[in-house]
Amino acid sequence: MNQPLKNKVAIVTGGSRGIGRAVVMRLAKLGCDVAFNYQSNAAAAMELENELKPFGGRVQSRQVDIKDFDAVKEWIAAVQKEFGRVDILVNNAGIIRDKALMMMSREDWDDVIQTNLSGAFHAARACVFAMMKQKSGVIVNMSSVSGVIGLPGQTNYSAAKGGMNAFTKALAKEVAGHGVRVNAVAPGFIETDMISKFSDEQKQAVNKQIPLGRIGSVEDVAHCVEFLVSDASRYLTGQIIVVDGGLAMKS
Repeated sequence: MNQPLKNKVAIVTGGSRGIGRAVVMRLAKLGCDVAFNYQSNAAAAMELENELKPFGGRVQSRQVDIKDFDAVKEWIAAVQKEFGRVDILVNNAGIIRDKALMMMSREDWDDVIQTNLSGAFHAARACVFAMMKQKSGVIVNMSSVSGVIGLPGQTNYSAAKGGMNAFTKALAKEVAGHGVRVNAVAPGFIETDMISKFSDEQKQAVNKQIPLGRIGSVEDVAHCVEFLVSDASRYLTGQIIVVDGGLAMKS
């Protein structure tokens, strides 16, 4: 099995399901030792750990609230101590609380901003010094097409992901001189738990909005992450890669 990232250590936030799960699987197949956190579903995390065993790398999952700065710091310090280093961080943890602004509660706003945007800060803050010290490292932030074009009913989510895009560009400039690259992936409609709840009619309506004519798969996103953490993208930093089948292009 070709494993171009063998012996690299990757941390993935929100790695037990959806896009995060696909990213964890992809990085493990490429040879990474992988640590990921989850919010509450220990059974899903254990199931994923078992699926990763055939790839031969070390794997660790842990229940960590990404909104808790100190908890994230302690978790990532423990990963660095056990695995010896950190080469890759994928900031994937995220939630949605979609509502029109006039119906949105303060909790709807705060939870989305704290999870999606502050969570990325918490994990990056915990990793970046070690990456700068070793003069290498890659951070990939999971953004969204919602942060690029804005979507109605998602003022909180769009704000968080738009903030993540700006965070990506600013951090990329800060750490480029230390050999660390920072990029973001902005998925469009992807086959996840949320999309699975759509009716056939809703899916058909979505497909009509997408120039490529289909909803994306989690593997479509994971392959983009693979490119961004590999040497193939060694001259790429501060970029927002939109993986949406052309949706944003129509807007």
